[in-house]
Amino acid sequence: MMLGFVFVSQAQVDSAVKKAGNKTAELASKGKSSVVDEVYKDKVGPAGESPIYIDHDSKYYYVDKKGKKVYVSKSSLKNK
Repeated sequence: MMLGFVFVSQAQVDSAVKKAGNKTAELASKGKSSVVDEVYKDKVGPAGESPIYIDHDSKYYYVDKKGKKVYVSKSSLKNK
């Protein structure tokens, strides 16, 4: 009988944990934004980021892959 052992380095574990944490933060931020703020359906961000949200101060933003709000000017938005 052959038993296989898989050795995973600490760096690989740290990387996987960081990716999972970033994805969780992104989903949590997008979920909150979609409930609290208005979604701007006809526009995308300067590099195609979507969805675009409008906060209570009428500022436009999208949520990046780390869950952070990235504010953009209305003039930099593009049509879908």
